[in-house]
Amino acid sequence: MLDVSIPLMGNLSRARNFFLHSLLIAVIVLLTACGGTSETTFDDQGVNRTAFDWQLPASVPLPFEPENNPMTEAKFQLGRHLFFDRRLSGNGEQSCADCHQQNIGFTDGLVVSVGSTGDLHPRNAQPLLNVAYNATLTWANPSLVTLEQQILVPLFGEFPVEQGINDGNREEVLDRLRDEPRYQTLFAEAYPELGDPIDYENIVKAIASFVRGMVSFNSDFDRYERGQSSALSASAQQGRKLFFGEELECFHCHGGYNLSDSTFDRTMTFIERPFHNTGLFNINGTGDFPSNNQGVFEITEDPADMGKFRAPSLRNIALTAPYMHDGSLVSLEEVIDFYAAGGRNIESGPHAGDGRLNPFKDGFVTGFDITEQEKADLIAFLNSLTDETFLTNERFSDPWSTL
Repeated sequence: MLDVSIPLMGNLSRARNFFLHSLLIAVIVLLTACGGTSETTFDDQGVNRTAFDWQLPASVPLPFEPENNPMTEAKFQLGRHLFFDRRLSGNGEQSCADCHQQNIGFTDGLVVSVGSTGDLHPRNAQPLLNVAYNATLTWANPSLVTLEQQILVPLFGEFPVEQGINDGNREEVLDRLRDEPRYQTLFAEAYPELGDPIDYENIVKAIASFVRGMVSFNSDFDRYERGQSSALSASAQQGRKLFFGEELECFHCHGGYNLSDSTFDRTMTFIERPFHNTGLFNINGTGDFPSNNQGVFEITEDPADMGKFRAPSLRNIALTAPYMHDGSLVSLEEVIDFYAAGGRNIESGPHAGDGRLNPFKDGFVTGFDITEQEKADLIAFLNSLTDETFLTNERFSDPWSTL
């Protein structure tokens, strides 16, 4: 059984706590992977295959599936119910879907997310689509490389409280789920080999299966790339050229089929997990970022990692404002102006400093000249990355809303 009681020592710093928390999560997942049976089979290249229907176009590679949690439709459907269920929180007031709403690309539209007890998360909620292809999870934790690891953080984390499940209410939450007749069937179908499958290990695996199955490749951009030349307007086609051109250099961090350089699929042998400092801050000219939001540095304490964050996929980007890890840029226009300037100069206040001169800034964030027409074309291209079918697909919708 998965042990989710993760004590954090009060005399350590927040960053050290989070680092230890992540290491403990990794150990738990590795231990879990050693037991149980697997439905996974392997082809001649050693790649795992299951009967799960990913519903992907032929041009897109299949995501990786962990050997100890192969995809099944039954687990996907159980995870869908759990994802939208507020009973899966300490106080019964918040579901995963409260911070990840389908109609706005599975994000929440807030600057930073709010937990079930009112705690503010230091970071902006990332949209959930094609997460199965992310080489790392969250904005800036290199140690979280599977959904099974990451999901433990919002469920049981204390800094900040998100779902708020802890030692004091853990059994109460499980009892709420056991009292729901629908779960008796869903858990039994997802884990037919287990006598009493309603536990946190299986909850985590089911939610991971649902989120892993949330794939999106049906935008105007996708149809254009598959040969439908009329799918993009003339303006969007010009914006596409700008986006993938060397002058703006957007594609260096947001390229590939998932529009992110932190991408992983089952065809890959070598996996890169890059993080970038974009010059959003340079407090007092020392390269510092705000103390509660310092990127990979919070994990490694390496000065070179100050302000480094993962480049998210730009799919559905037009729907997921505000932008950046702290939600500090409110529109795509502001984002383009920020990159055109090569960083952000904050002239006064506690965060004053010229991010354009940040000593740890990524070499691709150098600034560029752009006309108003070119900016309009670039925004037209970014708008073409919206997958409208993903936003309304009943497969990813709230299964409790029809009750």
